[in-house]
Amino acid sequence: MSAGEAEADLSEDELAGLELIRESGGIHQSDFWKELDISSRKGSRVAERLASLGLIKREDTVYNGHNTYYLEPAAKDLQFSLLMAGDMLSPFIGEEEVNANSNAFSQWLMNLAYEEY
Repeated sequence: MSAGEAEADLSEDELAGLELIRESGGIHQSDFWKELDISSRKGSRVAERLASLGLIKREDTVYNGHNTYYLEPAAKDLQFSLLMAGDMLSPFIGEEEVNANSNAFSQWLMNLAYEEY
């Protein structure tokens, strides 16, 4: 099951939890359920489900003197802007063989140079 397929099967609380974890970059489970305004038991179930689907990482930790979990996105957000030139994505994304003399690469470079001005 892909991440997109897994997300499509999430409940409203699970989607809200995933969004909170992604937006925060990471949160302690003891704060997670409070932020979502749900019970600690439900928060634990939401976190366990998201972790079992591979959408988040759930690590044992101690926070404010209590055992809890630290929840963070499974994959850090990538800086796709570094691959952009204007509204063009680098032509080498997904290409197995790089051809620096290709027209697509020339266009991308010209857009990149144009952005500098």
